[in-house]
Amino acid sequence: MKKLFVFAVIGLLAQLIDGALGMAYGVTSSSLLLAFSIAPAVASASVHLAEVVTTAASGVSHIKFGNVDKQTVYRLIIPGSIGAFLGATFLSNLPGDLAKPYISLFLLLLGVYVLIRFLFRFQQTGEKKGVNLTIKQSIPLGLIAGFADASGGGGWGPVTTPVLLAKKGISPRKVVGTVDTSEFAIAVSATIGFFISLGWEDVNWLWVGALMAGGLIAAPIAAWLVRKLPAQLMGVLVGGFIILVNARTLLNTWIEDTNVYPYIYVGISAIWVAAIVYTISKLQSYRSLNPDINV
Repeated sequence: MKKLFVFAVIGLLAQLIDGALGMAYGVTSSSLLLAFSIAPAVASASVHLAEVVTTAASGVSHIKFGNVDKQTVYRLIIPGSIGAFLGATFLSNLPGDLAKPYISLFLLLLGVYVLIRFLFRFQQTGEKKGVNLTIKQSIPLGLIAGFADASGGGGWGPVTTPVLLAKKGISPRKVVGTVDTSEFAIAVSATIGFFISLGWEDVNWLWVGALMAGGLIAAPIAAWLVRKLPAQLMGVLVGGFIILVNARTLLNTWIEDTNVYPYIYVGISAIWVAAIVYTISKLQSYRSLNPDINV
């Protein structure tokens, strides 16, 4: 019973982070299941099964609060679903760890770009209403992100969110809401693929139910937070989180001395916190000078 409660809390926290920042449900939940010595394929299947429910709740909540660019959702779900299905049914047992650090390095650099852009180059009146993702851009992005999500237990948000945020003038809340809403189709496709290759008998339904329960509670709260947080602060929060998540992958892959890990994490976290404090003070100054404008 205690384990189920722990899983529910992890599901709640994972969905709260995912729904507010556009990533981390799969990564957080998969890491927990792997810590309990669950096979990677079974862990990924369990997470995606839970995500079928949590992403549906998250998508509905984001749509309700006006955080979604529906055109971009439509353009992402078909290639994303194909990539997720292929990753789950045919490629989940291949050594994807070889490419993982290089993808993480690319995403970390994108995170640095996103952080710097929203910290120093953000214009309060310069946001576009939509994401404006073309079909040519959506096909490779959806295929790669969907494949990474199914084969790695989490990857849709960490890949799509920084790429979309790198587009100038994009509203962070629109990116987060769009990514979370489109993830429902990816979760469904990956789950179907896993059940074709693994069957139903390996899934622990109580654990999946606990993850679902926590995620259902957090989904509307996260969507509301995205609606309320200022765009510039959202960008800084997401950029820092992208850096932190991908730094972990690079450290685990390329640096064997685990004693240096805490110092690097503390350094990244300190810079992130300083950026958040600076952004908040900057927003307060802007509000004092422009009391009639909401930011």
